[in-house]
Amino acid sequence: MRNPTLPTDLGLQVELPTIMPRSKTRPSVHYTAAQRAIEEDPEIPYLTEQELVERIQQLRKERNAVILAHNYQIPIIQDLADFVGDSLQLAQQAAKTDADVIVFCGVHFMAETAAILNPERTVLIPDPEAGCSLAATVTAEEVRQWKANHPNGVVVAYVNTNADVKAEADYCCTSSNAVQVVQAIPEDKEILFLPDMFLGLYVQRMTGRKIHLWMGECHVHAGFRAEEIGDALRRYPEADLLLHPECGCVSQCMFALAAGDLPPERTYVYGTGGMVRHVRQSPAPIHLIATEVGMLHRLRKEAPNKQFIPVKADAICEYMKTITLPKLYRSLRDMVYEVRVEEPILSRARHAIERMLEIT
Repeated sequence: MRNPTLPTDLGLQVELPTIMPRSKTRPSVHYTAAQRAIEEDPEIPYLTEQELVERIQQLRKERNAVILAHNYQIPIIQDLADFVGDSLQLAQQAAKTDADVIVFCGVHFMAETAAILNPERTVLIPDPEAGCSLAATVTAEEVRQWKANHPNGVVVAYVNTNADVKAEADYCCTSSNAVQVVQAIPEDKEILFLPDMFLGLYVQRMTGRKIHLWMGECHVHAGFRAEEIGDALRRYPEADLLLHPECGCVSQCMFALAAGDLPPERTYVYGTGGMVRHVRQSPAPIHLIATEVGMLHRLRKEAPNKQFIPVKADAICEYMKTITLPKLYRSLRDMVYEVRVEEPILSRARHAIERMLEIT
């Protein structure tokens, strides 16, 4: 059966933004202040992994804390978390938690989202320098300039953006509901989609809408190439391919699908939450995974009898891997580092996030 998400008409018109993104340096997390604090701590360097786990378990009870972890986190962080999910699922969990403390094991914009949805609760991130190369490609001032050139445009901001950028948006979205968000916008409206150009291209194909694209990318997902996808499918003829819509190869792969050069019955474009649902239900014994390799741990837990093969074994986000067990323990022990979003950014960003949560 053909993948029902693939359109038959892949005609495409792409309009690049008038305000081109300035050149930005990807922030380094080679040696963060949080890591230095761990090394200088009088206790933490001498604790075993098991001792750290036991102390985290005790502290989470004492603090009435919930630990949320993204699918790309290191395995031990995923295993300790109360909930592991994609950006949308984590936002939903943050919106409904009754915990006093939220410890967000992900990157900074995700912790900001939790803080926006829970201004009365304490939101912590174990390392505040856990940033995002995609979020770093756009600033609030650039969005304001872009909007000025399109005064009737509706701004859809991928959740992988900083809070002040979300405050300039009409809607937020994640990779799992971006198509639905755009479909919910009246057809006579211009759409300004930021910051991921590959996700924007995918959404444009799925909806048939003309979309103005911001030229940002995730440095990990941008590294995937269509040739690697084709090679993997040929090596594993019994495997499904699960492809993240942020990947740099997604445009070529969609055209290849339309041309019949890739098998549509084996190729699926999903956010990480969709990947989890697929492997639970699919009869395929092998799945090729085209996203950050932290996803493999989650998938192996969900379907332990299946084989999962990364299309790129070096697709590693150093920002996600910045969160470690010692940092998680210190965050709970010392109640660091708190993430707060102040007014008026909080209310404006919350409006865009809540509109996202209404469309699932």
